[in-house]
Amino acid sequence: MRSFVYFQPRSVMERWHRDVDPSFNASADASRPAIPNNAPWLPSVDLREEDGRFVLRADVPGVALKDIEVSAANDGLTIRCERPARQRMSSDGFEYIERAAGTFLRRFTLPTSVRGEDIKAHYADGVLEIEIPKQPRPEARRIPVTVN
Repeated sequence: MRSFVYFQPRSVMERWHRDVDPSFNASADASRPAIPNNAPWLPSVDLREEDGRFVLRADVPGVALKDIEVSAANDGLTIRCERPARQRMSSDGFEYIERAAGTFLRRFTLPTSVRGEDIKAHYADGVLEIEIPKQPRPEARRIPVTVN
């Protein structure tokens, strides 16, 4: 039986540079955005296996329902969300930005034991929850042996 495998399009080094480099290169200028406009948006995802299903939860606050796309094809599950960037202030007022925006794409390989046609997704309070039901295990049946 195969288990879930997720695909992240960014390498470990790219994530390290995104997370660690700002600590070393930070300036004292608080008027500059903390997150540049091109910073990748990587929401946290939790995956849990239960008796009859897998449950995947993704934190996607600030995303409109129309901007969430969940699809299942072959042995894969794809989540795509888009959070629009806020309009920058046009005046000379203070602005400090930490919330990243943009497109988020994540792919998971589904085990063969799931029923892809019965996957359900729910969105409430900024959390996307995807319920992936498992197929029931076939019962072993006894095969009678005959004598020739």
